[in-house]
Amino acid sequence: MCRPILSLLVWGTLVASGLGAEQMQLAPRTADAPLPGRPNVLMIAVDDLNSWVGCVGGHPLVKTPHMDALAARGTVFINAHGQSPLCTPSRTSLLAGLRPSTTGIYALEPWLRTVDKWRHWVTLPQYFRQHGYFTLTAGKVYHAVPPKDRPGEFEVWGPPAEVGVRPPKKLIPPTPMGNHPLMDWGTFEHRDEEKGDWRIATWAVDQLKALPREKPFFMAIGFFLPHVPCYVTERWLELYPDDDSILPPVCWYDRDDTPRFSWYLHWYLPEPRLRWMIANNQWRPFVRAYLASVSFVDSQIGRVLEALRDTGREQSTVVVLWGDNGYHLGEKLITGKNTLWEPSTRVPLIFAGPGVRPGGRCRQPVELLDIFPTLIELCGLPARADLEGISLVPQLRDPEAPRDRPAITTHNPGNHAVRSLRWRYIRYADGSEELYDLENDPHEWHNLAGDPRYADVVAEHRRWLPKVNEPPAPGSRSRLLVYNPQTGEAIWEGKPIAPQDPIPEE
Repeated sequence: MCRPILSLLVWGTLVASGLGAEQMQLAPRTADAPLPGRPNVLMIAVDDLNSWVGCVGGHPLVKTPHMDALAARGTVFINAHGQSPLCTPSRTSLLAGLRPSTTGIYALEPWLRTVDKWRHWVTLPQYFRQHGYFTLTAGKVYHAVPPKDRPGEFEVWGPPAEVGVRPPKKLIPPTPMGNHPLMDWGTFEHRDEEKGDWRIATWAVDQLKALPREKPFFMAIGFFLPHVPCYVTERWLELYPDDDSILPPVCWYDRDDTPRFSWYLHWYLPEPRLRWMIANNQWRPFVRAYLASVSFVDSQIGRVLEALRDTGREQSTVVVLWGDNGYHLGEKLITGKNTLWEPSTRVPLIFAGPGVRPGGRCRQPVELLDIFPTLIELCGLPARADLEGISLVPQLRDPEAPRDRPAITTHNPGNHAVRSLRWRYIRYADGSEELYDLENDPHEWHNLAGDPRYADVVAEHRRWLPKVNEPPAPGSRSRLLVYNPQTGEAIWEGKPIAPQDPIPEE
């Protein structure tokens, strides 16, 4: 089949500003040609977006009208969970269709293609490209891809994910554990148009206006906020009251019944503990800035969805929106991610478009791992037996359709959470356990794992633990925890943790 060369050349002229020639290379067309009528795909990723989205119900005051409108014309999964509470393993899992415990990618490094076993693995965008889709991306979809590898992953690369304009100096006091420059939040004199996420949305709008209609596209864009630093303009901050009504509920005795090993997963990190936040009068400002960041990103998502509608593509495009991992804002006495509890694993997941029931609200536990096979089925591509997720098409047609397995989140080797419809079970690498009844204890304040009345519940959830637990891939580093069961030694980022070492709580 002849390709529409003229259309692609014209389109390339329109979109190529700032792109090098190597980024515009096309993949060899060695697989199936696109079938008439195949839908486009618009995938929207949001960094560190927890369940604080209106349609997900995670915060009573949050204002996210555009994500809520997307959910209204599609299906929202209110019990969706990432495969890892950390960006690199979570995004690698989603795009490769494999669990972190299968790939061995648990930390911020390595990049998938540096691991011999996965050097030639066909990822989600590559699979669509092989089947005739034109692929393009901007912002943060993968965590990081070296420039030399970018042409092999997507055909067109737009602007990267970035903060954009910054204040002259940090807005908050120096934080513990290194005073990391990203640990900052608040408002200063700047314009929304100066933010990196505005540039990503503008790029996406421009592409939607210029894309040829002769072939389907797979566009993936990734927004930076509400990842720290949460810099917002005053208009977004004013959406939220400057009082304690915005704070999540916490229990000061919350960690008394959690294993010591639970601290090892976030042993020494730049994200401040709740005690520091309160002592420095930063808890409320941070929560307010996080909520304001969510609302700002929602507005940028709205710009992209408006362009999709204005170009007449809304009815012919599958839209999927997801957050890569959750985020604590005081729950469990911490901020940040890197845990196996609900605030760190639960994320928004929304589908809309052809083949999706409008107004659907699914309570079944699902995984970001399921996105890959779902998009394949919705777009009529050949199914793949080598993926570890399960298609969500049954739930997209009927939100009450049952699922035959729970959602599983992994953080570093041997540490897993199993989330069913009612329960969260956690098993750490040293064998310690937690069990929470989310129906009666939605904040996970009461660990029931040691209660013999729940032995059958624990046993049922244990059987879902991954059978494969690959060691960390070569080159793994940054936020890496390993445990030696023979010696009982835990090693955090290359440094052993002694049993008597005090827990860093400030």
